[in-house]
Amino acid sequence: MGLSTHVLDTMHGTPAAGMAVALYTTDGEVATLVKTLVLNEDGRNPEGPLFDNDSLKKGTYRLVFDVAAYFKARGVVLPEPNFLNKVSLDFGVAHTNEHYHVPLLVSPWSYSTYRGS
Repeated sequence: MGLSTHVLDTMHGTPAAGMAVALYTTDGEVATLVKTLVLNEDGRNPEGPLFDNDSLKKGTYRLVFDVAAYFKARGVVLPEPNFLNKVSLDFGVAHTNEHYHVPLLVSPWSYSTYRGS
C-alpha cells in the first residue's frame, strides 16, 4: 500500500479536515518538495496513498502539517506566537514492500505520532 497519513484533531475529537500537508524527500539537510495536499473530511489524502508500493523508494522523508493554520481556521484563538505552528515529521523507509502509515494526533499544544498499519 506504500505511504499514507491520517490526522486526528484531539482538541475537537474529529479528523483534521482541511489541514494542509506537504511531503518532501530528504537527503541530509536538503528537502525536496514532492507534493502538497489538503486533507479530506476523514483527515486523509483525498487521492489515497501518498505513494503506492511501486512509487515508494527506500530513503528518508518529511511530512509537514500546517497545524496553526488549521486550528485558526477552526476558530481556535491561539496566543501569538502560537505554541505549535507547523509540525514536521522526519522518518525513514527501509522496506518498500511494506506499508508505512504515518498518523498524527494533534491539538494546538501537543502532538503524537507512530508507525501505523
